[in-house]
Amino acid sequence: MSIVEKFIPPYPLNTPVLFLVFNRLDTTKQVFEATRQAKPPKLYVASDGARKSKGGEAEKVQKVRDYIMSSIDWDCEVKTLFRDENLGCKIAPSDAITWFFKNEEMGIILEDDCLPSQSFFWFCEELLDRYKDNKKIAQISGNNFQNGKQRGNGDYYFSIYNHIWGWASWADRWIDYDRELTNFDNVCFIKNIFDDSRIRKYWENIFNLVKSKKLNTCWDYQWTFINWRKQRLTILPRVNLISNIGFGADATHTSQENRLSNMHRYELIINKHPTDIRSDKKADIYTSKVIFLKRNIFVRVIRKIMKIGNKK
Repeated sequence: MSIVEKFIPPYPLNTPVLFLVFNRLDTTKQVFEATRQAKPPKLYVASDGARKSKGGEAEKVQKVRDYIMSSIDWDCEVKTLFRDENLGCKIAPSDAITWFFKNEEMGIILEDDCLPSQSFFWFCEELLDRYKDNKKIAQISGNNFQNGKQRGNGDYYFSIYNHIWGWASWADRWIDYDRELTNFDNVCFIKNIFDDSRIRKYWENIFNLVKSKKLNTCWDYQWTFINWRKQRLTILPRVNLISNIGFGADATHTSQENRLSNMHRYELIINKHPTDIRSDKKADIYTSKVIFLKRNIFVRVIRKIMKIGNKK
């Protein structure tokens, strides 16, 4: 049975973890506790600086940092990247990930509102090792947004969508990351990915907004862009392993709860690997229609990001 009620680690975790935090102590505590239980041998902690325009934020940022540094009670190597200035949602996370992969060949990345199941850490570790030499694979994610629909013939499947609410990758993939899309010429390659003209138009608009800096407060669309251009895939679990607990008034991009918030987390043991390495078309079409083409969180996110960008 691949899905279990209680996960018992088969061996000590060997994979480094990067923990991206900011000013939310409540969610940070929950994600840190899950990480503490997994006991990674190396813990990287990156924290953006407080915004000068936000009164009281410096104290919140410091409380988060103090909590983490005082709560590490297992034997591990700790590295920190604590910013004095606020770099924002575009530069701070991407710079932190670059810093992480300059020090590590592979690793797991968690943000302060992405709460993992315990098996997520070992799921990532097993597949990081299995696919480390397969450059067709961009990353491993703990997200499953298929609403109970089983995809593929294994305990995970392959997708074009690189969800980043709890994920893992390799330094030799991340090295291609281009935050400013400096080599951007056009988005014609999207025609080879999507048959649906509506979803093609959606992503063409996104990438053009990022390139023109009209959408200038995000880092992850650039990661999607380079992976699609290089025809890379993401590994997704057959069930969801991550719960986003950060929806609410204090969130930067996810201020309103919806069905993707606080999703149930399962414990998954890999017993069966897929027979083919190819994207699951049905799963990707479902994701495109249910998540990206409906008037839901992602449409609101774009509007809010645009509003934030226009205020700067």
